[in-house]
Amino acid sequence: MTVNGAEKLRAELHNLKTVERPRAIAAIAEARSHGDLSENAEYDAAKERQGFVEGRIKEIESKLANAQIIDPKLLDADGRCVFGATLDLEDQETGLGVSYQIVGEDEADIKEGKISINSPIARALIGKFAGDIAEVQAPGGVREYEIIEVRYE
Repeated sequence: MTVNGAEKLRAELHNLKTVERPRAIAAIAEARSHGDLSENAEYDAAKERQGFVEGRIKEIESKLANAQIIDPKLLDADGRCVFGATLDLEDQETGLGVSYQIVGEDEADIKEGKISINSPIARALIGKFAGDIAEVQAPGGVREYEIIEVRYE
């Protein structure tokens, strides 16, 4: 994962541990004070929320512990498309330009221009250089993109 992706996960983990976990514990205590737990929907909902928070905490801790964090600024790939690179592409059919950064699955967000390393477009781009044309198998058929520029930022 990239440095930015790791920072976002660390921020989410901090929020879960310092805000969400205490909130879930307080909600359980409040629901317990209402009496009979067997018919207490608030208690069930609070326990379910606590389970979600604890599960997400474990998931993030595991991802961070097992992640190889890569700083794109430190890459030296001689202009080749690699993980962490930002690519300026031109759709050969429409002439429209797009810019994508190749990131890990957890960081992928097409609205932010971040595509997963496992996506069809990223797999087609990996290893190519500026000026190359990549053929991508899309749901609507094969699309061709020319790589205009490869940046490590």
